[in-house]
Amino acid sequence: MEHAQHHEHDQHHEHHRHDHAGPGTGKVSWGTAAKATLHCLTGCAIGEVLGMVIGTALGWGNVQTMVLAIVLAFFFGYALTLRGILAAGVDFRTAFRVALAADTLSIAVMELIDNGVIALWPGAMDAHLSAPLFWIVLAIALAAAFVITTPVNKWMIGRGKGHAVVHAYHH
Repeated sequence: MEHAQHHEHDQHHEHHRHDHAGPGTGKVSWGTAAKATLHCLTGCAIGEVLGMVIGTALGWGNVQTMVLAIVLAFFFGYALTLRGILAAGVDFRTAFRVALAADTLSIAVMELIDNGVIALWPGAMDAHLSAPLFWIVLAIALAAAFVITTPVNKWMIGRGKGHAVVHAYHH
């Protein structure tokens, strides 16, 4: 009886994992992809804003500030993923590898789109943090990054990559 219950639990766990991540099945809901993208977007947004604030406070130019913002976006994106994996009891080295595998492409696409919009929007690069233009363009850039990165995450999760790997550690 105990063995049967354990087997039933394993089947439920496997079924539950496929519903959310669909590793290798290619069948992933847009909601799952959107949640993974929102997770990355949160880390990116924290890093972007913090980088802009620090760069502006230090009187840096646009290029140095953008580089700092991108580095911090990757840092916070990975940090949010690491936090969840470490909370599941995974050792740091494994958690770090999982975070790199799960988030690198997603964050890279997001940063390319986000910073591309900001760089190409007339006046956005020179807008100060106190200017509404800065915040409006940042919001548009992050929204565009979300819309374009969600299908990337859907594709990766459907192939057992990206956040599908992270989900395996949460269950």
